[in-house]
Amino acid sequence: MKKKLHIAVQKSGRLHDESLKLLNDCGISIDNGKDQLKAVARHFPLEIYYLRNGDIPQYLRDGVVDVAIIGENLLVEKGADIIVKEKLGFSKCRVSIAIPKEDDYSGVQSLKGKKIATSYPNTVNQFLAEKGVDADLHIINGSVEIAPNIGLSDAVCDIVSSGSTLFKNNLKEVEVLFTSEAVLAASNTLDDDKSEILSKLQFRIQSVLKGRQSKYILMNVPNDSIEKISSILPVLKSPTVLPLAEPGWSSLHSVINEGTFWEVIDQLKAAGAQDILVCPVEKMVL
Repeated sequence: MKKKLHIAVQKSGRLHDESLKLLNDCGISIDNGKDQLKAVARHFPLEIYYLRNGDIPQYLRDGVVDVAIIGENLLVEKGADIIVKEKLGFSKCRVSIAIPKEDDYSGVQSLKGKKIATSYPNTVNQFLAEKGVDADLHIINGSVEIAPNIGLSDAVCDIVSSGSTLFKNNLKEVEVLFTSEAVLAASNTLDDDKSEILSKLQFRIQSVLKGRQSKYILMNVPNDSIEKISSILPVLKSPTVLPLAEPGWSSLHSVINEGTFWEVIDQLKAAGAQDILVCPVEKMVL
């Protein structure tokens, strides 16, 4: 029987939908009925396990699943020994300490002797130990932000995305321990066959992520400006240049990075580019 790679994704929550979208964009279709905990992919040797987020590191460690799409924050807390294969660029957040808005804060030493509610005790203990601060941790699974309002703690440590949950609970962010995003993590028990399947999966993921980070760009340029404009477009080896019907002009096609999009557009216009058309890139295979 042909081997399959077993991948864990979050059963529900912020990572679930984005994880399945990434797999779908990689050409991996999933037959998943309601409330199924396991599903087989079409067009790729992959089996998906829908698991509780907090259980995934141990399943990876035990080799029950081969790979997982999981938040870096959970690996820092429960799986520092687990291998990260790819950063996936979504579900970005930060792990932060927050206190009531009305409380004064003069640095991490302000936390000395305080009660901190958190779902990340290992992470917080390590941070406080590095700062030489002793505090009393109260471990909570879920709804951490409410703890100061009901007198359970003086501060909280939890993941923060937009900060709206902190705002609604009258809290302010005072320390960022680290930033996090979704990653592809792997067990260290993979055999050669499964490692080969993982390499193919990574190739597809890298092509999708590169496409998400890129824009396809077309523009009309004077022929005497082609070299100057080409130097502004470093993403591909060289742009495609096609002559236009109008003498002295060409159409130039290339790719630019999403992160520097507007800066590059300004440079192109200053260099003489006109009629600039920008299109999304679905995938980029290098």
